[in-house]
Amino acid sequence: MDEERIAALRALPKVELHLHLEGAAPPAFIRGLGQEKSVRLDGVFAEDGSYAYTDFNHFLTIYEAATSVLRSPDDYARLTLAVLEKSAESGVIYSETFLSPDFCGGGDLGAWREYLHAMREASEAAERTMGITLRGIVTCVRHFGPERAKRAALCAAETAGDWLVGFGMAGDENRGSQKDFAYSFDMAREAGLRLTSHAGEWRGPREVSDALDDLRVERIGHGVRAIEDLALVDKLVENGIVLEVCPGSNVTLGVYPRLSAHPIERLRERGVKVTVSTDDPPFFHTTMADEYERLAKTFGWDEEVFAQIARTSAEAAFCDEDTRAALLKRLG
Repeated sequence: MDEERIAALRALPKVELHLHLEGAAPPAFIRGLGQEKSVRLDGVFAEDGSYAYTDFNHFLTIYEAATSVLRSPDDYARLTLAVLEKSAESGVIYSETFLSPDFCGGGDLGAWREYLHAMREASEAAERTMGITLRGIVTCVRHFGPERAKRAALCAAETAGDWLVGFGMAGDENRGSQKDFAYSFDMAREAGLRLTSHAGEWRGPREVSDALDDLRVERIGHGVRAIEDLALVDKLVENGIVLEVCPGSNVTLGVYPRLSAHPIERLRERGVKVTVSTDDPPFFHTTMADEYERLAKTFGWDEEVFAQIARTSAEAAFCDEDTRAALLKRLG
């Protein structure tokens, strides 16, 4: 593609639904915070300054090591601003980010309220200065187990509102089952939170079915391996289930060997509501602008396709209707 086309794609207004706040931390930000606090981060960074990991499990280890320097509400406020600045540079006008009370106060409700207040204040400042809107989705961490998930769900239920809008699950998909966390999802649902869960990234299509049947979610994080069961694909279409697809993440972690093998286009052609996100962008050497450019090069997507992707994302967002209406107006 020529530079003019690339610039046009970068300028398109974008909506991101699948972004882990800690996972979006610029490496320089984490390194600087570690130096401020005299925290050793051995093995976290490669020689070029990027995050260093070898596979998915090692990625989770490095993720949690990097997160260890984030120790106060002020740290999370600074992180929020740093992440939103990077997102805004890619043309993102609305983002939903995954937040974990496990990392923000150790699951203590009082501490969580302080962290949440700091992140919300920072996001509102970013909205005024950068024009990007942020909303939060609490996630329990699957490999921390169902009991800790209940604490996360309680934190979510007690702080649900116009900014904290959803509940979900992240972490190691190969640990336990979706139904182990049904209690936490029921608690969040009763509090009025919208629901999503990571599924169908590492395990096959059955994991997506389990998330739908056992947790009754309306969005699926990743969900790409649903393509291996066309009856399930039809079920996604019939029920309007939205997939939070992160192509660059899937390729970098080896779920697919290259972008041309990724099923996002096949899913879209069959009528599945797909969206595009970055997951943990600096870990996967990507941005929303990069995702758009690579998808355009690989699948021939034009501005009309990307406009539809953005509208699908806005319509699937967990925000209130006034925010959605303003968002759709900005998308044109």
